[in-house]
Amino acid sequence: MARPDELTFAPLGGVGEIGMNLSIYGLGNRHQRSFLAVDLGVSFGDEEHLPGIDLIMPDVRFLEKERNNLMGLVLTHAHEDHFGAIVDLWPKLGCKIYATQFSAALFEAKCAAERNPPKIPITVIPSGGRVDIGPFNVEFIPVAHSIPESHALAIKTDVGTVLHTGDWKIDPTPIIGLPTDERRLRELGDEGVLALVGDSTNAVRDGRSPSETEVAATIKKLVKAAKGRVAVTTFASNVARVRAVADAANAADREVVVVGRAMERVVQVARECGYLDGSHKFRSADYYGHFPPDKVLALCTGSQGEPRAALARIANNDHPQVTLNRGDTVIFSSRTIPGNEKAVAGIINGLVTQGVEIITDREHLVHVSGHPRRDELRDMISWVRPQLLIPVHGEALHLAEHAKLARAAGVPKVLTCRNGDLVKLGPGDPGIVGEVPSGRLYKDGTILEDSKSRAVVERRRMGFAGCAFVAVAMTAQGEMVDDPEVDLVACRRKMPRANCSTTSCSMSWYRRSRACPGRGAAIRTHSGNRCAVRCGPR
Repeated sequence: MARPDELTFAPLGGVGEIGMNLSIYGLGNRHQRSFLAVDLGVSFGDEEHLPGIDLIMPDVRFLEKERNNLMGLVLTHAHEDHFGAIVDLWPKLGCKIYATQFSAALFEAKCAAERNPPKIPITVIPSGGRVDIGPFNVEFIPVAHSIPESHALAIKTDVGTVLHTGDWKIDPTPIIGLPTDERRLRELGDEGVLALVGDSTNAVRDGRSPSETEVAATIKKLVKAAKGRVAVTTFASNVARVRAVADAANAADREVVVVGRAMERVVQVARECGYLDGSHKFRSADYYGHFPPDKVLALCTGSQGEPRAALARIANNDHPQVTLNRGDTVIFSSRTIPGNEKAVAGIINGLVTQGVEIITDREHLVHVSGHPRRDELRDMISWVRPQLLIPVHGEALHLAEHAKLARAAGVPKVLTCRNGDLVKLGPGDPGIVGEVPSGRLYKDGTILEDSKSRAVVERRRMGFAGCAFVAVAMTAQGEMVDDPEVDLVACRRKMPRANCSTTSCSMSWYRRSRACPGRGAAIRTHSGNRCAVRCGPR
């Protein structure tokens, strides 16, 4: 007798971390499965740990191998950590993509800003709609979040139904878009849900996330009370917040000036999709200097300290069109993502030095999260009543707290996993039954490197204990004999780093390399705590 098909789940990114989301569902037996991918996002590198790396993406070599069995890729929403890797990785997959109107439009605008992007067709599904993708029937269930048209996915198969929540919260007054569809989620629970794969980002926070309407009221009050120029920075994709800022500016008789390419792109797409209908037309940065200080509001990118974003340039006094002076106000209508604290603090310090008043969510309700707190997680569980809950989209603490909450809420089975784990959802007892290849890809300019790439490893070594040397051969008349030669030398010692100082390495290199004859390559070795340099072959 043939064994029945199994329904499996495997996260390739987004578990044990926040960002780089990619989940795959499989239906079949161990010899032949059909796969459905959900989201394909990025996370961002930092110079301290990944020098020179722009983006981090999930390794898709497993899906590349299973390309013929990959039925499609479904997008829950259009945040970068859920769709930012598509342009780079889709050529490896070549599958159909399914998304709702706003996500598709924002993706097309993103592609238009790229140099020679691949032609990637997207099938647009209406909010609340359904689509058959191979053996999977996928329903897009509206949920509130910090970007329009976010959806949970009800993935129905012959084995059972999985609710993949994506990013969500409960907000009865979201300003833009539909609230979380409690009625449909309750109906789904009545029909029976095999597994809930759910957002864990705010599982450590008690209570409920406030509404966007409350934030809008606070921003309106602050803008109306401001005396000089006002700048507001927020996540460009938060169209509800953009709408709130526009309404506040209108109430205070101020013109909105959009500063930053990412913000311009989102505003254009939001207008095309009708989410800014009724709001006044925004102005480009060229108009900023033409308005009196009390008649202008700058809507800026750069809430996370991005060094080339609009607000960073304003803080450094090097923006060509926008400046702020003593008595002006900057509202940070955002939360600092962990890891960006130093960059954001640098911008704030630069603005304070200019005499600018800073307002953050520490003093006023100018930002709310788009993710559910603990009471909202309990609501979702009570509506859906899953047989199994798997926490995703969070670091280890978030996953553990979500799992603990689910057990206390009476979920029969709770399972935590890691990126690369292959989880059997049904039929029968769920559990981790294997492992699929997983990892990270690093984007360096236009090049994709894996985590073992020599370039990544060498940069880390250089950042800890390395030197750059430039050799120039000159004639007595001061003319160059040949092109300059540049050598980058990294410490390759395998002893604990604490015993090797950059200064001692550099000084030893300098003293020894000066005696190096000819133009052979210099090689550095270690003995004990001391560095030594010898000349390699010419």
